[in-house]
Amino acid sequence: MSDAQERAFRELAPFYLIDVPRAEAFTSVHPDARLEKTAVYGRDAPLTVEIGSGQGHAIVAAASSQPEHDFLAVEVFRAGLARTMLDADRAGARNLRLVEANAPEVLSTLLPAASASEVWIFFPDPWHKKRHTKRRLVRPGFPATAARALADDGLLRLATDWEDYALQMREVLDAAPEFARAFDGAWAERFDGRVMTAFERKGIAKGREIRDLVYRRVPRV
Repeated sequence: MSDAQERAFRELAPFYLIDVPRAEAFTSVHPDARLEKTAVYGRDAPLTVEIGSGQGHAIVAAASSQPEHDFLAVEVFRAGLARTMLDADRAGARNLRLVEANAPEVLSTLLPAASASEVWIFFPDPWHKKRHTKRRLVRPGFPATAARALADDGLLRLATDWEDYALQMREVLDAAPEFARAFDGAWAERFDGRVMTAFERKGIAKGREIRDLVYRRVPRV
């Protein structure tokens, strides 16, 4: 990492980065670990969680423009976490926290059940080689994990620039009893809350169509 990124971990991490009890791996979450929202954020507000926040462009923009909401960025790449903290500090976003951990474990363990009002998954790794597609995040079994963390009627928002992954996402979530479509037609409208990033522009420049999906958490019985 650069000197600035090292400084971010040294000076900003004590505020922004949540200290997560680990299991075996460095980015794992201990089965007994639970996030206490009011203790972390100092209040009880709607919580939006971004899975795979990258360099944090989307979530920093959202947090700085919606101070009445709380935001949690989940990422495993330290350079991206550092950039997110630096940008959040510059923007004065005090309603944002970061977790360096595996996304499925955050959703299934760290977050209390029904604690998130929205979960975002924007441009996850497509693992586009056929032999690697089984590594994709959104696959059979994932909807139940995401549904656990979402409050009733909470929203799961997704976007990708890989057509076959978009089709897989839609197929998997359409079949999930925990979710119902929150859009009409083949695809959802572009989410206004997602800022246009260099990554998205690059996909468009290469001729890849951006596809959005949004699903509503079916109320628990």
